[in-house]
Amino acid sequence: MSISSTIEKINKLKQIKNAIILAHCYQPVEIDEVADYVGDSLYLSQVAARTNADIIVFAGVYFMAQTAKLLSPDKKVLLPQIEAGCRMADMLSYKQLKDFTSKHPSIPSVCYVNSTAEVKSECDICCTSSNAVQIVKSLGVSKILFVPDTYLGKWVEKQLGNVEVITYPGFCPTHLQIRPIDVENARKKFPQALVLAHPECHMSVSSIADYVGSTAGIMNYVKTSKHKSFIIATEQGVVDRLKRDYPNKEIIPIKNNIVCPNMKMTSLDDILHVLETEENEIIVDKNIAQNAVKCLNRMLEVSK
Repeated sequence: MSISSTIEKINKLKQIKNAIILAHCYQPVEIDEVADYVGDSLYLSQVAARTNADIIVFAGVYFMAQTAKLLSPDKKVLLPQIEAGCRMADMLSYKQLKDFTSKHPSIPSVCYVNSTAEVKSECDICCTSSNAVQIVKSLGVSKILFVPDTYLGKWVEKQLGNVEVITYPGFCPTHLQIRPIDVENARKKFPQALVLAHPECHMSVSSIADYVGSTAGIMNYVKTSKHKSFIIATEQGVVDRLKRDYPNKEIIPIKNNIVCPNMKMTSLDDILHVLETEENEIIVDKNIAQNAVKCLNRMLEVSK
């Protein structure tokens, strides 16, 4: 089947079934052809909750589809590739979290949105890479636990200066491929370019970047900056979209292999298949969902 006929079939099924398609910025760029919304994971889940769709197809990874289900419990949420997990989120199970928090009793726990519903259900408050500093500051304490991303947690600690952040040793394998030598090499080759890095990068990278921010933050920086040349230190999907959206600006990948394999699993054929069959539905246990939603809602209240 040709790509155009696949797209046509998907768009027809969306109308028939009152479905919407969400695409994360790390997805293959052709997914945008059928997506109703493209962005980072929390934005997508929030916008889906405000729609009257009956079905949400989340082109992303498992924890993202779970978050969409938490915020839209009455909608059917489908994940086109059920095997697409987040390697960082998978580093922290419910049992590992309980072991970690038991070693640090009475210290508030903050979980990155890149975590399972089970982990969210046991944490005090959630955060994203764009609001993590604000969320930790809002707790008004001198010490917190941060899971699962050690590098985002330590970046937050550096920004605040007066809060000790005890981190779980999780990380994003894709962002960890970016090293200081890559920044140095890119700057030598493109001295006119600004380096924009995601806070999931190693601290040795974020500490020498010109700007550190979330996926949405990086994309907005390119959009609003008068600067014309940017070295992008995050996943390839962001590079692809920036090149497409800002053809008059120079968009340079920090390296050519910064690709999340799980994020690239989803195809247009997968999206068509789940729309046709309504397979791969995401179900979250009611008790877990109840507590996980509280964790998310606390964050949403603080970051209004």
